[in-house]
Amino acid sequence: MGSPGEPLSRFWRWYIYAIHGYFSEVMFTAAWSFVVDRDWKFQGVTSVWALFIYGTCGLALERLYVLLKGRSFLVTRCAIYTLCIYLWEFSTGYALQCFNACPWDYSHYRYNFMGLVTLEYCLFWFVGALLLEKIVIRNALRLRLDPASSIQGRPFPRFELKDD
Repeated sequence: MGSPGEPLSRFWRWYIYAIHGYFSEVMFTAAWSFVVDRDWKFQGVTSVWALFIYGTCGLALERLYVLLKGRSFLVTRCAIYTLCIYLWEFSTGYALQCFNACPWDYSHYRYNFMGLVTLEYCLFWFVGALLLEKIVIRNALRLRLDPASSIQGRPFPRFELKDD
């Protein structure tokens, strides 16, 4: 087996987190509209702002994962991630609201704060943080790019997973 390859750059990990968050939001809103409104069209919605929001938050949570892994229990880490998600959702929502560009509005929920965050989503964010750590962050950090591979004599990058 050849060299272990280079870890993915911060940009490519940001991109993985952005696409994961974008896709998850579309699927969540589609499922939510089905459960609440019995909408059989199963149409999900999001905003282009979600790419920046999820990608950047994913990198911050990745940093926390690296710092806290081995130092705290999984439940504690997920609680910290959930708090960070709430802070990030509020701050980015507030900034977007200043430009009349905030794509979400929780003002119709009972336990909302300024319509930007709501406690009703706490369990969803907690489970999302758990899945983010266990599936997305762990594997994004394990991905390696082996630029020495070739197909029919032409250089071709190859992705591999590095064992923990």
